[in-house]
Amino acid sequence: MLCERADRSAETRAGRRTVVGTRAYVCGHEGTTRLVKFRPGARLDPGQVQDRRGMGGGRGIAVGGGVGTLLVVVVLALLGVDVTGGGDGSGGSPDPFSLGTGTDSAAPATRLSAACRTGDDANQREDCRIVAVVNSVQAYWRDRVQGYRDAPTRFFSGQTQTACGPATSAVGPFYCPGDQAVYIDLDFYRELRTRFGARGGALAEAYVIAHEYGHHVQHLLGTDRRVGRENARGASSGSVRLELQADCYAGVWAAHAVDTGFVEDLTAADIADGLDAAAAVGDDRIQQRATGRVDRESWTHGSSAQRQQWFRTGYRGGDPNRCDTFAAGAL
Repeated sequence: MLCERADRSAETRAGRRTVVGTRAYVCGHEGTTRLVKFRPGARLDPGQVQDRRGMGGGRGIAVGGGVGTLLVVVVLALLGVDVTGGGDGSGGSPDPFSLGTGTDSAAPATRLSAACRTGDDANQREDCRIVAVVNSVQAYWRDRVQGYRDAPTRFFSGQTQTACGPATSAVGPFYCPGDQAVYIDLDFYRELRTRFGARGGALAEAYVIAHEYGHHVQHLLGTDRRVGRENARGASSGSVRLELQADCYAGVWAAHAVDTGFVEDLTAADIADGLDAAAAVGDDRIQQRATGRVDRESWTHGSSAQRQQWFRTGYRGGDPNRCDTFAAGAL
């Protein structure tokens, strides 16, 4: 997708820096405006993203299977996916975190490494933008977490195989601890807008990716092992605390995104897009839209207000040590 240049003025982090007249790129995508702003000369590492689009995979998720299947079921349940398939144990509904690349969705896998080399490519192609976000997120955590191991992001379409079992596009993005990889069907970003009512925007996409890498950090630190299946649902459950911590980690990355050398600037409008995306996938809002009522006992992610609050906590403080949702009395 090609983008036109535009100028805009906005504040980045309140009280810390103001960017005036910054050059950005405005990309039309189904009626939305996207502001993309990566440093044109930044060198991208497309090796951190593996493009499986068009390759196919398994036949879906068999909920009653072995250890690998159980892992993916637990992970998807924590991400808010209905892995019960309406009671038959054979499928799931789309996850509230979903991305898409519009006209670039069908790009051959070999094009990714050839096309995504610099920040300028990220400013003009949506899949390259995601490569740049992955590079930026991992650059931050690599410097922050001792012994950090890079986790690949794997684009797929339709279905794919993972160390946690086969997955289809219905599950949306997820992190598989078995192979320590993030899986994203890029054709699903429109769901965040059309199904969940988010405005979209470049930081809405980045928020989703940063959230998934928050789960990778939790796995490396052992935090995810504090959540058992018996504590997987409810307003103060371990799964909600795990998800809110990943939201906070996403905010921490946003606070340091410019420092990683890939992102040119983040504006107040960008942060608003991230907060809007966080609110759109709050359990209460999703339940209200789907059923007309709110059931706190079935929550897996937290309310819209909580998700925004913890993203703000990470962004304003810029310190992952402030993201200990497990020690927080009130979420």
